[in-house]
Amino acid sequence: MLAKSYLFTPGDNDKKMLKAKNSGADAVILCLEDAVAESNKKTAREKVRQFLQAHQQRCGVQLWVRVNSLSSPHTLNDLVAVMPGRPFGVFLPKPSDADDFKTVDHYLTALEVQNNLAVGSTQIMSVAESSVGTINQNTFTSASSRLSGFTWGAEDLPADIGATTNRDQDDVHFLIHRMNRANCLLVASAGNMQAIDGICSDYKSQKKLRAECERARMEGFTGKLAIHPDQVEIINQCFTPSTDEVTYARRVVDAFANANGAGTVGLDGRMLDLPHLKQAQRVLRQSGSATT
Repeated sequence: MLAKSYLFTPGDNDKKMLKAKNSGADAVILCLEDAVAESNKKTAREKVRQFLQAHQQRCGVQLWVRVNSLSSPHTLNDLVAVMPGRPFGVFLPKPSDADDFKTVDHYLTALEVQNNLAVGSTQIMSVAESSVGTINQNTFTSASSRLSGFTWGAEDLPADIGATTNRDQDDVHFLIHRMNRANCLLVASAGNMQAIDGICSDYKSQKKLRAECERARMEGFTGKLAIHPDQVEIINQCFTPSTDEVTYARRVVDAFANANGAGTVGLDGRMLDLPHLKQAQRVLRQSGSATT
C-alpha cells in the first residue's frame, strides 16, 4: 500500500522522533538538513542511526532520512552514519540534475554492501525546490531505479529566485510554484513514482489542510507531506479511498478480467476502456487491495 502521510521531524530531537513514529503517519522523515543546526549535524546523525536501529524492524512505519544536499559537505557523512540503521529510504533535497541521483545511488550501493543489505533495497525520494533542479526535472525520471517518490517545495525556491514570498495577496501560490507542482505530477507519472503533494505551511488550519488534500487527490497526488503530527489524521483520511470507491474499483477490475482480453467493457450503463482500468487499479493500490 502506498504511504499517504509523510511526516517530517528533526533528527536531533529524540522526543519528537518518537512522537512522529507514534503519530499514525505512514512514513516519517527523520531530518538531518534544514531542521538541524550546522553545529548539531554530527549529533543528529548519531541520534538518527540509534533511532533507526531501535525502531526500524518492528514499528510498521516507513522510516526515511532526509540527508543534506550534495551541494553541502555533509551528504556522504550522513549516509555513512545512518545506513547501519537500515532506513527505508533516503530523501534527497535540492537535486540539480540526474547526476545527483546517480551519485547517491552509487553511495547507497556501496553502503548496502558494507552493511549486508540487499543492493537496491534503499529507496530514494526527492523534491524539486531549486531553480536549476526545477528546470532539470525531466531528467530525473530515469536517473535511478531507486527513485520511488517525488514531491515539490515552495519554501526554498523563492530564495533561489530572489522573491520575497511564495504567495500573492489572495494567499495563492505564484505561478512559478503552481507550475512546479504540476510538473511534479508529470515527472512522477513519467518515472512511475508516487506523486506526493507539498506541505501545508499553515499547520493550525485544518480547513485549509483538508481543502489542499482533497484537491491534490483529485489532481492525481496519492500522498502529502506533513510538518506537524496534528496534520497526519486529515491527510490519511483524505488520501484513503472510501468503501464505495474500492467496491466500484474492484468491479471495474473484475469486469476487465472477465472480458476475454477486450479493450472496452460495459458496466452500469457506461463504456469503460483501459484508462478506467488503470484508474481503478490505482484506487485499489491506494487502499491496499490487490489489483489483479
